[in-house]
Amino acid sequence: MGRIQLKQVKKSFGDVTVIPPLDLEINDGEFVVFVGPSGCGKSTLLRLIAGLEDMTDGKIEIDGQDATSLPPAKRKLAMVFQSYALYPHMTVRKNIAFPMRMAGMDQAEQDKRIASAAKALNLTDYLDRRPGQLSGGQRQRVAIGRAIVREPEAFLFDEPLSNLDAALRVGMRMEISELHKKLATTMVYVTHDQVEAMTMADKIVVLQAGVIEQVGSPLELYRAPRNKFVAGFIGSPKMNLIEGAEATKHNAQTIGIRPEHVEVSTTDGLWQGTVGVAEHLGSDTFIHVHGVPGCDPMTVRVGGEIPVTHGDTVFLTPNLQHLHRFDAEGLRLA
Repeated sequence: MGRIQLKQVKKSFGDVTVIPPLDLEINDGEFVVFVGPSGCGKSTLLRLIAGLEDMTDGKIEIDGQDATSLPPAKRKLAMVFQSYALYPHMTVRKNIAFPMRMAGMDQAEQDKRIASAAKALNLTDYLDRRPGQLSGGQRQRVAIGRAIVREPEAFLFDEPLSNLDAALRVGMRMEISELHKKLATTMVYVTHDQVEAMTMADKIVVLQAGVIEQVGSPLELYRAPRNKFVAGFIGSPKMNLIEGAEATKHNAQTIGIRPEHVEVSTTDGLWQGTVGVAEHLGSDTFIHVHGVPGCDPMTVRVGGEIPVTHGDTVFLTPNLQHLHRFDAEGLRLA
C-alpha cells in the first residue's frame, strides 16, 4: 500500500502563495518524479506530503486515510534527504539500525531488517565500517538503507544525488531504479535534473511556480508536451523553439522541433546557418547552428560523426511529422 492523494493542497508563506491549490494522485507502487527549475515548489510539495511543512489549505490522504493533521512519524513514510545525515561515530550497521532502536524494536527483528536492506543495497561487506570510510555513493546507500528498514508505505527522495559527481549519479540512478523494482513500493522523487526524471520515472510531474504544468509518462511528455514550458524543459538537449515568420507558416505563434528531428546537409535545405560549437561525443554529435530565423542557436543531433567545424555553412530541414505547434498563450495546438 502506498497511494497518496493531494486534494486542493495549497501552501502560502504570509501573503505569498508558493503552491496554488492543486490536485495530484500517486498510485500504489508508482515511481513518481517531481521536476522543475529551482524555486518551482517541488521540494516544498514533497515536504507537505511528509508532514514537514504545514499546509495552508487542502487535504492529503495516504491509503485512503486523512493524513492532513498527522505528524511525520505517523504517516508511514520514509524520507531520504540531499545530505546523508549519517552519524560519523557509528558503524553502517548502527546507522541503519538507528530508527529501529528509537522505535524500541527487538534485536532479532533489527538484525533481520538490516541484513535484508544491506543485501538489497550491496552494503553487506561494509556494515562494520564508519561513514568516513565510504564513498559518497555508499553513504547515500546507507541513508537509503536507514529508510528501507522502517518498511514505509512510500519513500520520499529530496534530490538525493545532487551531492554526487557525474559518474556516481549515473550509477546511483540505476541502483535506485533497481531498488524500486525489488521493493515494489511507492517512491516520490524530487530533482531539477530532467534526465533523472526521464530515466527513472513511471510518471513525471512537471512544476513551474508551484503549478503542475503536466503529468504523464516520460515519453508522453517528450512526444506531446501540453505547453511551451514543458516542451522546452523536457529533453536533453532541449527542444528548439522557433518564433516569427517560420511559425506563422504553420499557423502557430511558436513551433518546436527536437534536435534529432532536423536533417543536416552541406548542400541544401530549408534553413541556412553557421556552425558554432560542434560537440563530438562519438555515438552522437550535437551541432549548435547560428543564423536560423527565429531560433538562435538551433541545436541539431546527428548520429555518429559528421565532418563539420566552427564556421562551416550548413543547411537544415525539419521533419514536419515531428513538428510541435503552440499558440500565443504557449499551449499546444492539435
